[in-house]
Amino acid sequence: GETLGIVGESGSGKSMAALAVMGLIPSPPGSVSGGSIRFRGRELVGMDEEERRRIRGKDIAMIFQEPMTALNPVFTVGDQIAETLMLHEGLERRAAWEKAAELLAEVGIPEPAIRVRNYPFELSGGMRQRVMIAIALACRPAVLITTALDVSVQAQIFRLLKDTQRHLGTAILFITHDMGSIATMADRVIVMYAGRCVESGTAEDILLDPRHPYTQGLIACIPHLCRDGG
Repeated sequence: GETLGIVGESGSGKSMAALAVMGLIPSPPGSVSGGSIRFRGRELVGMDEEERRRIRGKDIAMIFQEPMTALNPVFTVGDQIAETLMLHEGLERRAAWEKAAELLAEVGIPEPAIRVRNYPFELSGGMRQRVMIAIALACRPAVLITTALDVSVQAQIFRLLKDTQRHLGTAILFITHDMGSIATMADRVIVMYAGRCVESGTAEDILLDPRHPYTQGLIACIPHLCRDGG
């Protein structure tokens, strides 16, 4: 039920950390060379890929940053949501499609019974983002990893994620470079620089009393409205 924000500039290692949790580090050239990733008492580093696949998408899910490239352009969005449900929940195709339409409605897509038959290119960027969220939430995961969101629908998506968290107790790993989003979403924060954690604490402590110069620099980048006209 907690949201952990991972914040840092582009290239700081946020997305690689998330991909490592998912077991999706491109190999070659990448690899997890050390450390530990534990989920419900089980070690994920070095886990057999078939066993990892049973966890990925069901217990641990990820909302990818670029929905247009993450979604397959030759399959309808209904097919892509239903695939997850058939694989992990064992639903028949008809039942999976009905559930796919329900999920589209849950994430705020109008006319879900029609949209479920659309291809990704027929949807706006914000709607594609919602489809990605529907896929990630399909199996009610225990851990949800989310990267940068489409700014045009960001506030709505934040509300959706918080509602999901409240109803399901989902833990959210929220990856961003935006300290404003961290203030809105995160309970705890890890600040990353050059692939390492340089500071961690509650969101309140990090935002109001940052200790590391890098964290102070990130917060100083937040735009402010000047009251004195200067």
